[in-house]
Amino acid sequence: VLPRWKAGARDPSAQPGSVVTRTRRPAFEFGGQPVAPGQTATRELPVPSLVTGTHLSLPVRVCHGRDDGPTVAISAALHGDEIGGVEIIRRVNLRLDPKRLRGTVLTIPIVNVHGFLTGDRYLPDRRDLNRSFPGSPSGSLASRIAHSFMTNVVRRCDVGIDLHTGSDHRTNLPQIRGNLDDPRTRELADAFGPPLMLHAQVRDGSLRAAAVEAGVTMLLYEGGEAWRFDDQAINVGTSGTLRVLAHLGMIDDDEAPGPVSPIVSRGSSWVRARRSGIAVMSVALGQEVVKAQHIAVIHDSLGRRLSQLSAPVDGVVIGMTQHPLVHQGDALVHLATVEQA
Repeated sequence: VLPRWKAGARDPSAQPGSVVTRTRRPAFEFGGQPVAPGQTATRELPVPSLVTGTHLSLPVRVCHGRDDGPTVAISAALHGDEIGGVEIIRRVNLRLDPKRLRGTVLTIPIVNVHGFLTGDRYLPDRRDLNRSFPGSPSGSLASRIAHSFMTNVVRRCDVGIDLHTGSDHRTNLPQIRGNLDDPRTRELADAFGPPLMLHAQVRDGSLRAAAVEAGVTMLLYEGGEAWRFDDQAINVGTSGTLRVLAHLGMIDDDEAPGPVSPIVSRGSSWVRARRSGIAVMSVALGQEVVKAQHIAVIHDSLGRRLSQLSAPVDGVVIGMTQHPLVHQGDALVHLATVEQA
């Protein structure tokens, strides 16, 4: 934890009779406006307007601590239908006091404002914002938003936490995804303490890939499903984010609940429907399964069994469909293999 001397106070490690004079921390500039140390302010990051001419912007909350420390960005709704992270950010913000915070926290609850307004995962140009980084100031709509976000937020940070949920009627077990071979990423993933950590290489065009390229340590959190508030996923995401801030020395340890011992996985795969029909699942999120264990059955509308699905490997259920009507090839159950201690 960084020292927090008051101006004119004595540094316990200094020689007798010496006095440490604290230099006032500079303001944090965002959007051309300063945020003084020990203050919280709401700022806006302009993005391309709607076709009606209505102006749009990303809401950004700047919590600028009195004392020096890292700069951390916490973002959500990079996909417009993934709203769980918006609630996580609200709860985290309630716990941040700029007069006690060491460092600066930027929270951006809705990155994909266009998709959020219409309930769409993607942008109006049908591009996936999380495949458009680092972007370009003269490219597509997605590329321009990505470039602005990288320039004004990501490249100013030391650490990022990007909050996601499942998509397309799928729900995810709360988990951290990242390059677990990178010591700094593994350190912060351990501090987050999710039920499961999944080793995952970066994907071209993703926010995580661009952040890593820019020298920012980025954690990707997954939990719950699109357009739903999942209490477990929100609680895990909130507690984990606070634990990371405590680990970085930005908040006091007693402000963050204690960590758990996560399962570690280095690989995962989806079990897919072999027939079209109505699926009845026989497993739950977080459940451990063994190879050949029955996990789902597919019936037709009259109740005739068309297909029975079994686990291809030993593993843990980290994702599954919430929609019983499935087509051949649809992803039903996401299994992660467990790393042995």
